[in-house]
Amino acid sequence: MRTSYTLGLLGLALLTACGQQPAPAAPAAVADAARNVATVAEAFVTPMTPADNIDSPASWTTPDGQRWLIATAKATDKLVVYDGQTGAHLRDVGSTGTAPGQFMRPNGIAVVDDLVLIVERDNHRVQVLKLPDFTPLGVFAADDLRKPYGLWVNRHDSGYDVYVTDSYDAGEDAQGNDVLPPLAELDKRVRRYAMTVQGDTAQGTLVSSIGDTSEAGALRVVESIWGDPANDRLLIAEEDETYASEIKVYTLAGTFTGTTIGRDAFQAQAEGVMLRTCGKDGWWITTEQGKQRSVFHLFDRHTFKHVGAFQGNTVANTDGIWLDQRASSRFPNGVLYAVHDDQGVVAFDWASVARQLSLPLECAP
Repeated sequence: MRTSYTLGLLGLALLTACGQQPAPAAPAAVADAARNVATVAEAFVTPMTPADNIDSPASWTTPDGQRWLIATAKATDKLVVYDGQTGAHLRDVGSTGTAPGQFMRPNGIAVVDDLVLIVERDNHRVQVLKLPDFTPLGVFAADDLRKPYGLWVNRHDSGYDVYVTDSYDAGEDAQGNDVLPPLAELDKRVRRYAMTVQGDTAQGTLVSSIGDTSEAGALRVVESIWGDPANDRLLIAEEDETYASEIKVYTLAGTFTGTTIGRDAFQAQAEGVMLRTCGKDGWWITTEQGKQRSVFHLFDRHTFKHVGAFQGNTVANTDGIWLDQRASSRFPNGVLYAVHDDQGVVAFDWASVARQLSLPLECAP
């Protein structure tokens, strides 16, 4: 997501009154070679469809072992389904509208079990479909969300927790730029829902609203989000480049921990974030949305130490990413999917990433 924001006069007044100033912009970019960015060749690139404005991917393995790669097309209000092993286009799902199975600017997507959840920015809702037939099971959150973008689903014994980012604004300025609300009004940047599925019906109930209102912890422009239940962490990408490109670390309950990562590493907008587990250890995979080339940064799961970065031969301007750790015939060690320039999706064989960054392929339980 690339959104131009201006700070509302009220928000600016609040900052001034508190003696706080926005953080300086990120330093000018330097050559990738100077910061040790490895190159990993893409395993495939899907067909490019510029009219679709592809935003975010997710994947699912069918009962007979096929891998589907499902991406949101926010300009054409549909889902695009590719072969997750080859990138070949398989089918499109959905149309423009408000009825079940229809979409208005679908953005974030997640797959869990045999469910696919889609955030619709312009319908202000989360829609739940059942695979493999993409059968509509229900919608929720329309009474709460204003401008939603991304989501993360936490499956647990009693159901699912669904975290949805909401990048609402305070109108537009004279130049047509979105106006950022004052910090005091950023307390609902993430909404947490309890989702249950019974038979052919999915329902979601609002549990809490999340958003620190301090200078350091506030979520100014949000989309990508992912969690680590084993360590009670919720990572949220801060995309306001006028403030900082970084990842803020919250607890699952919604408390800002005081930790941010990536500000010194990112030279473009912070975007997609995922967790690659390796037993009790692993790596956070984050995206630097470079216009000419996307860079993917890895941080230690526990310490957040930067452990490496890589780019592809062509992938650029990446919005969403999706990591599938399950073995498949093409990708026995898993695969990372990344959106390419709003037009399609690329795949990275995890084995190739691990070799380039000297990461272990075998993980202790």
